[in-house]
Amino acid sequence: MSNRVEILEEYRQANSQLATLKEKESATVQSTSETVQIEPRYGEEMNYLSNKCAQLDMILEAMDASED
Repeated sequence: MSNRVEILEEYRQANSQLATLKEKESATVQSTSETVQIEPRYGEEMNYLSNKCAQLDMILEAMDASED
């Protein structure tokens, strides 16, 4: 994970996986007139990927700042 291209690719993969899980999670919700409580099936994995994306984003921002 030493160079920018590798970090950016890892960020894109994690972000893509996160988007896929969000789609899967929302696909199970059915529209009704009543209040619906959603029990996340992928909560832990989504939290992990969200945190990973945030960390990689900070690394990329720091790399951008150091280039200036």
